[in-house]
Amino acid sequence: MAKLYFSYAAMNAGKSTILLQAAYNYRERGMEVLLLTSALYKDDGDGHISSRIGIGADAILYTEKTDLHALVSDAVSNHKLSAVFVDEAQFLTNEQAWQLARIADHLNVPVLAYGLRTDFRGELFKGSAALLAIADSLREIRTICECGRKATMVVRLGPDGEALTEGEQVSIAKATYLSLCRRHWEERMGRFPPAPVSG
Repeated sequence: MAKLYFSYAAMNAGKSTILLQAAYNYRERGMEVLLLTSALYKDDGDGHISSRIGIGADAILYTEKTDLHALVSDAVSNHKLSAVFVDEAQFLTNEQAWQLARIADHLNVPVLAYGLRTDFRGELFKGSAALLAIADSLREIRTICECGRKATMVVRLGPDGEALTEGEQVSIAKATYLSLCRRHWEERMGRFPPAPVSG
């Protein structure tokens, strides 16, 4: 029985590296896999998943309008598919998360999705929220804060190096992100210590 897996983490935890390694393992054993990634930040329209350590693989781009179930159904009709890998899963719509579940449930193809859990404001991405709710298996990929604790949060830094506390959840503008533990995220965001109450 195929399952829907969701692996989540803060920025720079190695999600894409793990995805690429897993896909390589399937291919090394002669199995066919399909790699998908969000078109949101792609400038050239070419699908590619790359890792900070220098490895990469071609992938099919999806937008919020892509019917992922139909896309995989077409692929399965042409050849046996052993797994589907989805990068940048936080950008999925709620309906697309359910489409991934249907790929596992009705097409019997395992789906391995990788993405961020929360944005720089500490709020769930829509795609991540849906996957956290419906995935058969959840896995946290760990990275560390500058203090050495587990990093679970991320801040978006402005040009001055200060943490931005407002803005769109998804920003196409190039930005710098920093993964932090919850304690240091609150400090960088100015949420703790609390501002004194005037009166």
